[in-house]
Amino acid sequence: MATIAVLGAGVMASALTNPARDNGHEVRLVGTHLDDDVIASVRATGLHPNLGVVLDAGVKPYYFSQAADAFAGADVVMVGVNSFGIDWMGEQLRRLLVPGQRVLVVTKGLQADADGSLHILPEVLQRAVGPVAEQVTWQAVVGPCLAAELAVRRDACVVFTGPDQASLDSLARLYRTSYYHVWTSTDFIGHEVGAATKNVFAFAQGFAAGILRANGWEDSPHQLLNYMSGLFAQGSREVHSYIALLGGDPTSGDGLGGVGDMYVTSMGGRNVKAGALVGEGIPFSEVRDVRMKGVTLEGVAAIVVIGGALQRLTERGLVAPGDFPLTRFLYDVVVHDAPLVIPWSSFFGGEPV
Repeated sequence: MATIAVLGAGVMASALTNPARDNGHEVRLVGTHLDDDVIASVRATGLHPNLGVVLDAGVKPYYFSQAADAFAGADVVMVGVNSFGIDWMGEQLRRLLVPGQRVLVVTKGLQADADGSLHILPEVLQRAVGPVAEQVTWQAVVGPCLAAELAVRRDACVVFTGPDQASLDSLARLYRTSYYHVWTSTDFIGHEVGAATKNVFAFAQGFAAGILRANGWEDSPHQLLNYMSGLFAQGSREVHSYIALLGGDPTSGDGLGGVGDMYVTSMGGRNVKAGALVGEGIPFSEVRDVRMKGVTLEGVAAIVVIGGALQRLTERGLVAPGDFPLTRFLYDVVVHDAPLVIPWSSFFGGEPV
């Protein structure tokens, strides 16, 4: 039996307690300073209020003030905060990690340096934690897995990725069940970049629903599937290009951590909802500041980070001005309130004249 400490009681990290507990492992769920209500509920009734399900009775909930106790003797440490908390998480892991532990990162995203250089979040964490980074192993989980479905044990296919195959195999055995299907890959960069950049294009998949509403076409037999498919295909092309740009294997974008994850993310959620409001003709600044004020939009945040990085990488001559046209357009939509005029002719290498 392994002991798993999960820092962050968000929906995905909490749902992942299911396969671990079903395999008989000890799971310690540690809330951040923002999760006190969640931990209080789990302690009182077992109910995770954001998932709407009762967690396994063997899950041990801890407040953030008890994090050191929860980490003591843990074999595996799961990073379960959203991307906005990744720098804070680095500070916590710096004091909590001990040599020999295996770190499994659930959080997805990229960070950019001032010159536009992009980094996967496990790399950001490694830089933050200092010397202990070399004394633990680093892995991540990617793939099309919705927390709400995992919380009720519906089938999901994922990839555990990292540089060390032995560690991946060991972690996969801890989590693999009859409903949680785990593959492994040492293309750490490729899978993490694919899983991070697909969030950019979920926002665009919402446009069609908004356009249909704005025109009263919801009940029309003629929908906007062609429109959505074109955006999805260009998004897939750009996911593959990002993987290549950062040094991963572009074929990783063909699978669970690329188009598979992009598909499920495009089916709904907060970023798609925000895109739908833009599709109705509402400037994104109003969506952000009024219609969805206070709502975490990780996909939109990724657009801002990656789109800004593209400008700097283009200035440095590392990216051609015509590369990543959909990302650049989405950046203009969310940063400059650009109107929703899709630059179709710039897609797929440019439409022939």
